[in-house]
Amino acid sequence: MKRRDFLKLTGIGAILSGCGIMFIPQVKQIIQITKTIASRYQTTNNAAVFNLHQVITSDITKSRTIMWQSKSNEPDATVEYRIKDTTDIHAAKATDEEFTDDNTTSYIHFAAITDLHSFTAYEYRVGYGNKRSNWHDLSTNDNSNFKVIIFPDSQSNDYNVWRDTAQAAWNSNPDAQFFINIGDLVDNGEDHNQWNAWFDAIENMIQTIPAVPLLGNHETYTRNWKVRMPEAYLHLFVLPEIMPKKYQNQYCSFDYGAVHFIIINTQIGEMEQFQPDILSDELTWVENDIENTQKKWKIVLMHKDVLQYGFQNRPEPREEGFTDEGRRFMPLFDKYNVDVVLTGHLHTYRNRGHIRNFVRDESGPLYIITGVAGDVRYPGLWKQHSLDQTIAPQPETDNYMTMDASNNILTFSSFLPNGELIDRVSVNKS
Repeated sequence: MKRRDFLKLTGIGAILSGCGIMFIPQVKQIIQITKTIASRYQTTNNAAVFNLHQVITSDITKSRTIMWQSKSNEPDATVEYRIKDTTDIHAAKATDEEFTDDNTTSYIHFAAITDLHSFTAYEYRVGYGNKRSNWHDLSTNDNSNFKVIIFPDSQSNDYNVWRDTAQAAWNSNPDAQFFINIGDLVDNGEDHNQWNAWFDAIENMIQTIPAVPLLGNHETYTRNWKVRMPEAYLHLFVLPEIMPKKYQNQYCSFDYGAVHFIIINTQIGEMEQFQPDILSDELTWVENDIENTQKKWKIVLMHKDVLQYGFQNRPEPREEGFTDEGRRFMPLFDKYNVDVVLTGHLHTYRNRGHIRNFVRDESGPLYIITGVAGDVRYPGLWKQHSLDQTIAPQPETDNYMTMDASNNILTFSSFLPNGELIDRVSVNKS
């Protein structure tokens, strides 16, 4: 199948064709559903609605993207939403895009809701014809004081570990406004069963708060461990719109409260055989994006780490230092005074403190590699880097993080699933 980029929906509907998207005008409906009409609706089943999820937009205090899959086409697919426990229902037409991957065909539906009010409790449901799902919560807080759940790599052989880690985090932090998954969501990006397992593990969370996914190298892998375009990832997550459009859903940025988040695609080695100019184009985009934000805080999210570690239990030598990703992007982070950089990929939690110009410097960004949230672990693989300040207890198990934000302080905490605190560090800015 040819690669077809999902672009963020402007308005309500979009028609995908070839490698691009042709937008159609927004069609807005506000309808009142009487008890008589409502009683005619049948409840959707797992074939009609599965992998239902919310996705981040450029500003989730005013908008939200709702996505799901079905096993058959639903040409009149719709998202309905309302202020919680009211009767005036708004309807947004959704896409009905056939997607075949891993020898399996499903239909992907998404709609952008763009007229939400801040500090409002909503609920939404999806469906087609005379079938509707149950109502699901959706809230639009708009506050400089907010919480985020941060998950490291969740790729797994058994996604029950990912489920247990994610559910522990969600149960302990039901006030989180959204969650971040730092890349390598699944082990093989082509494997549709792994994607279903990933979604099933976090069903209650991802239906209630939006996801902020990152593209990892494992999203580019076929079932036979060959590299390809990350077709499934690019179709399953419609992210905020960027230019050039050919990189849509690979990297983006969004705002919440006083924080500007920049999502970077670090899969240059995997992608440049398909997109030869990706490195130069992305560096230009990152610089323009960071330079133009007016937000007080700037946080970078990237999958591959910036530090290079020596091997502790392999015969081949490797000296500590900085990765290609570090040498490419860290000078930009210094130049534009990025506050925090969160990474993954190595399946270990390490707080490195502040680094500028490749040395310890309290004026530089705080660098944290976030750990591991699945069951793929590398016990005893990495030596300690001279820039490491805090390392998770060894042998390392799964963990999750939270970020508590206020106007003047960002606090990052790392926890074991049982709630035990691994590390806590704050960044202050008056």
